[in-house]
Amino acid sequence: MNIDYGREIDFGVFPSPEAAKLERTWAVIEAAERGGLDFVGIQDHPYQRRHLDTWALMATVLARTERLRVFPDVANLPLRPPALIAKNAASLDVLSGGRFELGLGAGGFWEAIEAMGGPRRSPRQAADALLEAIEVIRLLWSEQRSVRFDGEHYRLAGVKPGPSPVHDMGIWLGVLGPRLLREVGRVADGWVPSHAFAGPQKLPGMHERIDEGAERAGRDPASIRRVYNLWGTIGKPESGSDNPLDGPVEKWVERLTEFAVEYGMDTFVLGPAEESARQVEIFAAEVVPAVREAVRRARQ
Repeated sequence: MNIDYGREIDFGVFPSPEAAKLERTWAVIEAAERGGLDFVGIQDHPYQRRHLDTWALMATVLARTERLRVFPDVANLPLRPPALIAKNAASLDVLSGGRFELGLGAGGFWEAIEAMGGPRRSPRQAADALLEAIEVIRLLWSEQRSVRFDGEHYRLAGVKPGPSPVHDMGIWLGVLGPRLLREVGRVADGWVPSHAFAGPQKLPGMHERIDEGAERAGRDPASIRRVYNLWGTIGKPESGSDNPLDGPVEKWVERLTEFAVEYGMDTFVLGPAEESARQVEIFAAEVVPAVREAVRRARQ
């Protein structure tokens, strides 16, 4: 059974936030901007000593570009209070003229999070905290004069919201478990898995849970963006590679088209091999237009 929600197909890049690779990071982002790609997604692991702060990097990316939209892929909630996430995200949206989206994660690498002063949460606690955070963020983006929230993990005690995002900002969840997949459908605007952890054979069951949550909430499942983080080499000989995506342009076109019209994904974010700007150029010039055309033909 093919899964296709009929959404417009978008593309982006997933550059490294490593401080020592900053020159390559800028080259990747500039290639994405020149090539007409849509998004830059940046991972958020504050305990990683080699990484720049994700929010500082995202602000700089927005300042250095004119059209790319930026999102944390995904924000590390246990180390970032949701009230400040709401303020930071709305501020970046205002400053960029509406080019920011918000990806959120429940957390992982608990030992590293705890070492940096964050909480160690069980899977259930992490899920509960993520759902509370969504409520907190949306309250602080609201037009209410003041807001209150009394949760197990987060509280607001008469805070005045603001500023508001300048566009209808999406909240995209980087989750994999059955409960949170249903919550994507119920309360979120997008889903952000990675190919390495949610391969195509797993996608139908995951979509089913998202769609179930959406339908129970009276929402259209097609309103939910489905972002796929992909890593691989474009042009690398297929023999000898453990990565099923490695291969020539034609293979990438075939696979991404399949992911769109058979497996329900609509936004493809490339982690370029070796942080290569040339890989991004090939992706933008050869893979992206061919996938758009192949999806158009398949849908006809």
